[in-house]
Amino acid sequence: MNELVLTETQEMLRRAAADFVAANCAPGDLRKLRDESDTAGFSAKSWQAMANLGWPGIVFPEEFGGLGLGYAEQAVVLEELGSALAPEPFLTSVLLGGNAVLLGSNEPQKAALLPEVASGALLLALAHHEPGARHDLFRVETRAVRMADGWRIDGEKDFVLDGATAHRLVVSARLSGEPNARQGIGLFLVEAGAPGLTLSPARLVDGRATARLGLAGVQVAPNAMLADQTQGGDVLENMLDRAAVGLCGEMLGGMRRATEMTLDYLKTREQFGVRIGSFQSLKHRAARMFIELEIGRSAVMAAARALDAGSSDARSLVSIAKARLSDGFVEVASEALQMHGGIGMTDEHDIGLFLKRARVAELTLGDSAWHRDRWARLAGF
Repeated sequence: MNELVLTETQEMLRRAAADFVAANCAPGDLRKLRDESDTAGFSAKSWQAMANLGWPGIVFPEEFGGLGLGYAEQAVVLEELGSALAPEPFLTSVLLGGNAVLLGSNEPQKAALLPEVASGALLLALAHHEPGARHDLFRVETRAVRMADGWRIDGEKDFVLDGATAHRLVVSARLSGEPNARQGIGLFLVEAGAPGLTLSPARLVDGRATARLGLAGVQVAPNAMLADQTQGGDVLENMLDRAAVGLCGEMLGGMRRATEMTLDYLKTREQFGVRIGSFQSLKHRAARMFIELEIGRSAVMAAARALDAGSSDARSLVSIAKARLSDGFVEVASEALQMHGGIGMTDEHDIGLFLKRARVAELTLGDSAWHRDRWARLAGF
């Protein structure tokens, strides 16, 4: 495997993303969206600006309107966006919904949908998680039944990230087998507002938008199927790997920014006539934050490059990265808030937003315990 340093292309992307974030994004933007009860939960203007730079199409082939790059490049951009807690729908529309189309659909479907996703015009959301599933991709009780003119879908989904603003939803539904079987799962494209589809918007603790879906006799056309019962389970797991690496890139950016903010605070805050950064105990804690950050960076880069190279150990490296970043982001954000003292506990200070994001990201696409167990199973334990 190549050394864990950025290539020339990746460094150019990083600089462009850093400049964009510095000029257009700040952690406090998320607080403003929350306080204004913004329905979308993100800035449409910022999303379009990012789309104009080509970022939603980074991992899609050029033939489908993408840039034809890889997850190492996507992670670089998402790290910068994560440093500002940017809530734009990369994870949901590109890495989850978009990858469902890329990995599972036929060529005409890809040609029709992916250029719209890459341009930012089409917003997708993945509806795969069901009440009580607890990260289990294959626990699907929602049912799809073949009809004369298509499919009928009945069931319930929760934790549908950005579900309220999506134009279309990628829904997993069981075609055959037991509720927790890998085989027998299909993926369907459902239009927002389809008859029989009910949506209950909600907000997560970090201010991000989510929704619960009810599907009561939702009918879709025959060409709405993205993956049949022999493909759906594999598509879901491959999609999880790709989305998890992107999420880890975002989490890495949050860890980095929280560490930087804390170091700045330690260098300026004074107690007993001296700067608190001179206290040995706080130096040790800051050093631990730095260690977690560097371990996380290595894990993300290794996993992204393994995916891009199609390595046999890519899936294991993804679970290592997600387990490390889930624990590391929470630890770094918790330490950051504590070392900011009383001011860190106030809603007016941005550092608390990082801990809230860490707690949600920790549980998204599998927490550290789930990914350690997955790694052990992949290793044969």
